[in-house]
Amino acid sequence: MSNSPEQSAAEFDRDDVDIIDREELYRGFFQAERVRLRHRQFRTGDWGEPLTRELVHHKEAVGVLLFDPRRDELALVEQFRIGALEEKTGPWCLEVVAGMVEAGETPVDVARRELVEEAGIEEVELRYIGNYLASPGGCDEKLHLYCGICDLSNAGGIFGLPEEHEDIKVHVLAAPQVLDSLYTGRWNNPAALITLQWLAMHRTQLIKEV
Repeated sequence: MSNSPEQSAAEFDRDDVDIIDREELYRGFFQAERVRLRHRQFRTGDWGEPLTRELVHHKEAVGVLLFDPRRDELALVEQFRIGALEEKTGPWCLEVVAGMVEAGETPVDVARRELVEEAGIEEVELRYIGNYLASPGGCDEKLHLYCGICDLSNAGGIFGLPEEHEDIKVHVLAAPQVLDSLYTGRWNNPAALITLQWLAMHRTQLIKEV
């Protein structure tokens, strides 16, 4: 009988990585470095051969899916994204409200700040969903996700800070129609998919609470 994953997997942590050298490659809106390291191997438990990886550093970020349980509506924002430049549908993505954590801020601080800047929403109840690493194969960005319970009856419009080149359109959408189309490719970014999946699981209870 084979062992379960819990019994057979090695339990490695940060102490099982040996950083040999770091070289800064770029410093701008993002930062990038080349890291030479070695780490312990599952096969033997011993140190493996040195290897080189490129790592992009990104500030922690926060994302908020807005949901109005009384109207059974949700709000997403649409904006230009350079990473989607080659998408057949174009480089405008429907996303949750989001922003980066600056020095001295908590994720909740960022959520409330960005809700005002990107969607004009001030009164909101934040429900924490969880966090995830956006692309750990080469980037250290971590996102904290929330569902923002609010009144969307007067929501919508164009928002964002011009000095930050933000041009953001808020869409108020019927929750059932969005949730029925989760896997059509329209919601093509992790934060939107994860928060919408969370809403699909909790929507009935949220509606009952109002």
